[in-house]
Amino acid sequence: MDFGPYLLLALMEGLVTAAVLALTASGLSLVFGIMRVVNVAHGEFFMLGAVLAWFASQWVPGPPAVAFAVALVICPLIVGAIAALADMLVLKRLNYEPEATIVATIGLLYVLQQAALSLFGPDARPVPPPFAFRLQLPWFGYSGYKLAVVLAAALLLVGVWLILRHTRAGLVMRATQIDRDTARAFGINVDRVYAGVFAMGAGLAAIAAVLVVPIQQAHYLMGTDPLLLSFIVVIIGGLGSLRGTLLAALLIGLSDGVISTFFAPTLAKIVATLAVALVLVFRPQGLFGTRAA
Repeated sequence: MDFGPYLLLALMEGLVTAAVLALTASGLSLVFGIMRVVNVAHGEFFMLGAVLAWFASQWVPGPPAVAFAVALVICPLIVGAIAALADMLVLKRLNYEPEATIVATIGLLYVLQQAALSLFGPDARPVPPPFAFRLQLPWFGYSGYKLAVVLAAALLLVGVWLILRHTRAGLVMRATQIDRDTARAFGINVDRVYAGVFAMGAGLAAIAAVLVVPIQQAHYLMGTDPLLLSFIVVIIGGLGSLRGTLLAALLIGLSDGVISTFFAPTLAKIVATLAVALVLVFRPQGLFGTRAA
């Protein structure tokens, strides 16, 4: 096979990575942009989505497609409910102070991780894909499910954008983001908005995990890489900028696919880390972030 088909394969793999990463990082960016909370436990919400998807694949009767559909609906709701509960019981009591919430979400990270280890066990578990269609190209066959992941992620991200820009809920979120005291003075229940935003961010991570777990495997330690890559994406794109997050996810995902295919996965992570360092030095607010006054 010539260089061209290898490059095409690398770009297709990178596009899948970018799609999953964009969903995960959008949840992290949304929470920071509206709540000003750096959620260190975000990767564990991703992990919970994958673990719950595995439980659904084991307990829901019928073909894999049925179990997957159930997981795609139920798992984000469960993870979102856990996140909302954590917000009300922990973050709200800390008044969303930046330093305190970082420490609190680190503690939440370990609580969720150890809970998953106790209930799920230490082994990586496979989840069957909902269908096994393969797209046959002239040079190689490619998983139709991976292409479906890219399409599903794109539709979900468009849905998030429509919610934020063209619904009353999105308007309330943006008002709270600008000035939560003024929003509260106008009768907006800021505590409820924050719980909903935290749940929405965690739910996006869980959806990303449900989509990717048939490609990977469910494991109680699988939240580390999504967390680190999400931080890389939101730093490059600009904290709180959804547009920057999507562009940065595309850049990181495609570069990861190409570098991992032709060189080594470790080199791809090194390049991404160097990109973050350069952004922090030359444009600390990120590509589309706004400089603090």
